[in-house]
Amino acid sequence: MKIGFIGAGKVGFSLGKYFTEHKVCVSGYYSQNNNSSKEAAVFTKTKYYNKLEELIKASDTLFLTVPDGSISKVYSEIIQSDIEGKCLVHCSGALSSMVFSGISEKGARGCSIHPICAVSDKLTGYLELSKAYFTIEGENVDDLAEVFRSCGNCVEILSAEKKVQYHAASVFASNLVVGIYDLAAELLQKCGLSVEFASHALQPLFMGNAESIVRNGVVLALTGPVERADILTVEKHLASLTGKEREIYRLVSCHLVELAKQKNPGRDYRDLQMLLETERNGE
Repeated sequence: MKIGFIGAGKVGFSLGKYFTEHKVCVSGYYSQNNNSSKEAAVFTKTKYYNKLEELIKASDTLFLTVPDGSISKVYSEIIQSDIEGKCLVHCSGALSSMVFSGISEKGARGCSIHPICAVSDKLTGYLELSKAYFTIEGENVDDLAEVFRSCGNCVEILSAEKKVQYHAASVFASNLVVGIYDLAAELLQKCGLSVEFASHALQPLFMGNAESIVRNGVVLALTGPVERADILTVEKHLASLTGKEREIYRLVSCHLVELAKQKNPGRDYRDLQMLLETERNGE
């Protein structure tokens, strides 16, 4: 497999370096920004191409490492060339391979791959990929899956119909956590604590909980008033909160009840569940 990259941003840099570090053949880079493709080629010790057609000819697999909104445009340029027998891959978390409309008529196939991790820096992102789990979706993806497995990654195949829901799951574990953490810091400030204190005081609690989830799993990591079925405390919390904070607390607590039942099958959570459900109905 000879992998060519169209786009030389964070994901292109990181995947290219990751592949070359694991002896996967990378033919090189093409980018509308010639300086970016040159920099990526130097970083990965590969080649840069001045023309898209040249990269296409030199590769049997083309990774479109461009922003989601540019994938269709780049694809419309690629299909002007002979791509018979080639595999086109994009790295969007939310889009499926269906974005490669009519690709089979060109004698090619389309796939999408996505690492369940944040690639935040183009020069160091490849280091994080060794710990990433990957999903792959599309037509005849076994060869692509084997490439990542040969690098030591855990890979599972995903259906196109589930791609958006899959991406939403990643957002729950990543971006939404940021939002909840920020709400917690805001609530501390509303208690009269300083901004500096509020922004740092929750860090040990947050990190300890995250480490416990990774080490023990979510069920064993669960603590707090919901896990204890402490209705009085939950009632006081709800009474102290208003608006979105109250609703987020209630909705997440409803889910925590289900985890608590798994952790403590002999404990009675019916009254607590009724309290949270009654709050939903506004009674």
